[in-house]
Amino acid sequence: MTFQNYFADMHIHVGNDMYNQPVKITASKKLTITNVLLEASRTKGIPFIGVIDCHAPAVQEEIHQLIRDGDAYELADGGIQFEHVTLLLGAEIEIYDDSCQGPIHVLCYMPTLETMAYFTKWLEQHITNITLSSQRYYGSAKELQAKVKEYGGLFLLAHVFTPFKSAYGKGVNRSLSEVFDLTNIDGIEVGLSADITMADHIQELHQFTYVTNSDAHSLQKIGREYQEIQMKEPSFKDFSYALHHKHGRKMVRHYGLNPKLGKYYRTVCAICGERMHMNDQECPHCHRYKIIKGVSERIDELTNENTIKPDRPPYVYQVPLEYLPGVGPKTYQKLLNHFSTEMNVIHRATYQDLIEVVHKDIAQMIVDMRSGKLRIDAGGGGIYGKVKRNKK
Repeated sequence: MTFQNYFADMHIHVGNDMYNQPVKITASKKLTITNVLLEASRTKGIPFIGVIDCHAPAVQEEIHQLIRDGDAYELADGGIQFEHVTLLLGAEIEIYDDSCQGPIHVLCYMPTLETMAYFTKWLEQHITNITLSSQRYYGSAKELQAKVKEYGGLFLLAHVFTPFKSAYGKGVNRSLSEVFDLTNIDGIEVGLSADITMADHIQELHQFTYVTNSDAHSLQKIGREYQEIQMKEPSFKDFSYALHHKHGRKMVRHYGLNPKLGKYYRTVCAICGERMHMNDQECPHCHRYKIIKGVSERIDELTNENTIKPDRPPYVYQVPLEYLPGVGPKTYQKLLNHFSTEMNVIHRATYQDLIEVVHKDIAQMIVDMRSGKLRIDAGGGGIYGKVKRNKK
């Protein structure tokens, strides 16, 4: 059996459906399912994606239209093939039941359009508006897990450390077992303000496979975090095998932001945004006290293990091209015109290749990005960190 490595971003939103109606209200209207597929296939060069608003009936209708037009087809092992990208059908759902201090977001993936349609029919009995993303589910987390498994789906926890809408973020839940059936969790998404080393400070997470995804709310953000997966081919079945280290499928490495670039990495004042420490009695700037606890401090509270699992794949710090100082729209387009896709620029173009297209300072930043050598200012309180220009 021959394996290959594939880049995969498994958490992408839909902004509007084919009727120009909102799906993810906070996402770009340009983020239709068709545009997502085109962006991943032609611009990003990412061959495996998960769109987590496929529970919406109009999104399913648009996929069926692509199939009828001959632009896409279903794979025997699960997933939808479109040009050079395979789509995994997912749904992001918000839980907030009696057993948890929520809300908590989870990701549910189904193997086929048929099973997603069945899941949608069941789900609309338990949420207020089936046409919208990330809706509150009225029922217990364990009941939702059981239903996902009944349909042959995968159940993952989304951005597990962020201060809002995550399993650990609220500061009350200290163990996943307080809310979930651990045997029905297939993976953990660490989120933009953490990496796998930070996550492994929590012992109960050692049993799970991590995923690193973009949570894209615009076309440009697709691929700001992703993983490289060893599979026979991109499909639902192979993704499931990789999450459980079966039949030679596995996570090879993760590519993501340095956690300090995440918008919730550090603790800040919720009123003025000034950086704070957990033991501060008041904000040193506005002299009030209302904090947004940073992911780094939250993990410190939960830490009970200080070593990373030896079999974890490496986590490589990098950023999207648009994060780099000096890479504006014109420079970005020059790079795409020459190297075809972002993945080619980020992973395959040599320094000598790059300086034929862009200034040597930008070429050096791209090379430095690959080795995690970029200088950054940490983010927090909903404001992303920033990449700083290299010292000359």
